[in-house]
Amino acid sequence: MADANLESDPTPGEGAAPQTGDPAGGFRAAIVDLLGVLAYAELTAFFRLAADAQMAPTQPDRSALGRLAVVEFHHHELLVDRLRQLGVDPEGAMAPFVRPIDAFHERTHASTWLEGLVKAYVGDGLSTDFYREISAYVDPSTRELVQTVMADGGQADFAVHAVRAAIERDERVAGRLALWGRRLVGEALSQAQRIAVERDALASLLVGGVDRPGADLAELGRMFTRLTEAHTQRMARLGLNA
Repeated sequence: MADANLESDPTPGEGAAPQTGDPAGGFRAAIVDLLGVLAYAELTAFFRLAADAQMAPTQPDRSALGRLAVVEFHHHELLVDRLRQLGVDPEGAMAPFVRPIDAFHERTHASTWLEGLVKAYVGDGLSTDFYREISAYVDPSTRELVQTVMADGGQADFAVHAVRAAIERDERVAGRLALWGRRLVGEALSQAQRIAVERDALASLLVGGVDRPGADLAELGRMFTRLTEAHTQRMARLGLNA
């Protein structure tokens, strides 16, 4: 279950101006959007890892991916519980994000289990970093929940070990997976931009509003630098060129 100490009415994060007006508008809508997009992303991550497990070459690999899928589903449940605590229908909160997230996965369908691992580590990693950045502008209890569900459940070490082992067996794998990783990061950035454009409330968490500050242009630039650096580090851990 979600943390029982989470407030029922979120307020802006530390350092932000107090929220004014209808507590069910503005900031609250942004929080619902953030929880909704993460809830659906975690649900799809569960299904993808379960599907990737079917392509794994050994039974231990299938079991390991199955365990990782269970972690993703537990994260989904935490987010759904939080939405219900806020008096929000979880299905309704997730609905605006079904089409863009499904479209992203259709464009980046993994054809091999190694591609699936790179996608889970690199593609999902970029999205994770992005939503962690957004969580800096929410109330403390929501930020704590986002940090919890964005925590690595073991995917990173598993992906790094499997991909590096595959490269050791056949160096040609590295070139193909590096190209795949570059494609993933481009698609992931495009997906995040589309969601932000379509959901003004979610975008307002970063840019702020009349009742609370957001990130200025300099901070947005630093944020994207951090995202790029984290992506480069992930690719390097896999033994791939960014």
